[in-house]
Amino acid sequence: MLLVVDVGNTQTHLGTYRGDDLVEHWRFATVRTSTADELGAALRNLLELRGVGLADLTASIVSSTVPQLEPEWLAMVEHYLGHRMLAVGPGIRTGMPIKIDNPRELGADRLVNAVASFERLGGPCISVDFGTAVNFDVVSSQGEYIGGVLMPGVEISLDALTSRGAKLPRIDLVAPRRTIGKGTVDAIRSGVVFGFAAAVDGLIARIQDELGEEAPTIATGGLAGVVVPHAESIDVVDDLLTLKGLKLLHERNA
Repeated sequence: MLLVVDVGNTQTHLGTYRGDDLVEHWRFATVRTSTADELGAALRNLLELRGVGLADLTASIVSSTVPQLEPEWLAMVEHYLGHRMLAVGPGIRTGMPIKIDNPRELGADRLVNAVASFERLGGPCISVDFGTAVNFDVVSSQGEYIGGVLMPGVEISLDALTSRGAKLPRIDLVAPRRTIGKGTVDAIRSGVVFGFAAAVDGLIARIQDELGEEAPTIATGGLAGVVVPHAESIDVVDDLLTLKGLKLLHERNA
């Protein structure tokens, strides 16, 4: 079985593949101080819930946006699984030319999403990842990564609003009943949910204008379900996009 791990700033998403089939996947909070032993214990416990053991994992790959956790995952796999884990980064074979000023700046998760999006859509495309940040990653019709857009994520923006506004309450992220809020809670929900949906639509329109051609859009990430139903520019939602991209990259480097 193949273990695929996407370490994000807020959440870690991991899954196991048997051949082309995703057997199971989990999300848990990313703890930046986790050690290799703690990661091994967490992985073993998750696997045991599904009747799988560490010995069943014969290969693995990780993409990480948290620099201090990548070596911990590599060490955990070498110690507990007995093989070397592939890490997404400089030197990995992706099959996708990176046409930006400094390719080393490109986050591993963004590259993985771009590869998976192009594989699925087969032409110019835009992936939008709703995580700690909202990442827009653009692939040309020739399959080249040509750049993207980063904006603060939904939860970051909401945290900033409620922490700096002394009288503003913490809220659940659900869509309001109408745009014009009849109270503070609905007003905040409208601004966050509808505001991000409008921002996504506006940025995608600008991206497509610069591309000069229509590019299908695919959304992923833990908070996609909050915003995407209210955006008009998203064509496909795939919560497993990053895991699929990791599997593709493992195959290209096997």
